[in-house]
Amino acid sequence: MNKPDYYEVLSVPRDAGPDEIKKAFRRLAMKFHPDRNPDDPRAEERFKEAKEAFDVLSDPERRGLYDRFGHAGLSGVSGDRAGGFDPNEIFGDLFGSIFGGAFGQRASAGGRDLIYRLELDLEQVAAGASVPIEFETFVSCGSCKGSGSTPGAAVERCPDCHGQGELRIQQGFFTLRQTCARCEGRGSLRRADCRECQGAGRIRSRRRLEVKIPAGVDEGDRIRLAGQGETGAHGTGPGDLYVEVHLRPHAHFRREGSDLYCEVPVSFVTLALGGIAQVPTFEGSQDLDIPPETQSGSVFKLKGLGLPTLKSRRRGDLLCQVQVEIPVKLRAEQVRLLKEFQATIDREVKGGEARSSKIFGRRPG
Repeated sequence: MNKPDYYEVLSVPRDAGPDEIKKAFRRLAMKFHPDRNPDDPRAEERFKEAKEAFDVLSDPERRGLYDRFGHAGLSGVSGDRAGGFDPNEIFGDLFGSIFGGAFGQRASAGGRDLIYRLELDLEQVAAGASVPIEFETFVSCGSCKGSGSTPGAAVERCPDCHGQGELRIQQGFFTLRQTCARCEGRGSLRRADCRECQGAGRIRSRRRLEVKIPAGVDEGDRIRLAGQGETGAHGTGPGDLYVEVHLRPHAHFRREGSDLYCEVPVSFVTLALGGIAQVPTFEGSQDLDIPPETQSGSVFKLKGLGLPTLKSRRRGDLLCQVQVEIPVKLRAEQVRLLKEFQATIDREVKGGEARSSKIFGRRPG
């Protein structure tokens, strides 16, 4: 089976530079990675093709052989080099995008990501809301502006990492990055620690934020607030804050996706003779038309009175299950009338006539 042309696989011209090749591979890797396409075998094949093409075109020696002799020129050539590219950088970016930045931390990435559990009512989900939250975390030290040094103190570049904040260790194909132990990832050495933060560049404090909740969010959804997480030590940037949505139980409604379900108590007389029942909604009470001889447990649909769909104008439906409401504390006269009514029903049944035309029929709604 003929192998595809590597330049066509990455959709780059034959004179493409290293950066263009790297960007093309990153784009395809994010699109066809198996973790993003668990049920698509073709996506996994496309991912492997892109990886093979990148391995060759990112290595100057292998690329030269391929340009002159095609695939035959690569026979017996080892593929353990990456032409100056760090595959960790590419796959770090890839998995960071897939998992929302939660796939590990770079040495200089700074503070941790935080998760805030936010409980909402269905009314807030229906209309959207702006909700204040408060939490404790590390923030940048105000005295030293996050540097960890007393203002005016002498600072020199770390001689071990040469100001990079990390050390790189080459192990065959992979380049491992490790935080510099001498400067603790800062890239510089300070001569006097800030008294307020003891040289850490950050202090613990309570933060208050307003979180905008879009209409239609569901249980377990996360809202990402970039840069609102924990501030890193020694002047490194903050992580992200993820607001995780949890819904409080509602007194009247049960949610399934964008649809709402509720039970509507209706009197026996209304079910038998037909009538109007009042149904609560987020827009106020709505009339529900009950046809005659409706059976208890029947379900009626009120279209468009459910919850909004996230990132869409569509709304779900409100499904109302009618339940017969049994009266209590009956007076003697009411008991007598009910017994007389029951007697007429019994006589009809004995005569072979069914009590209700709906007993064996389809429930309305």
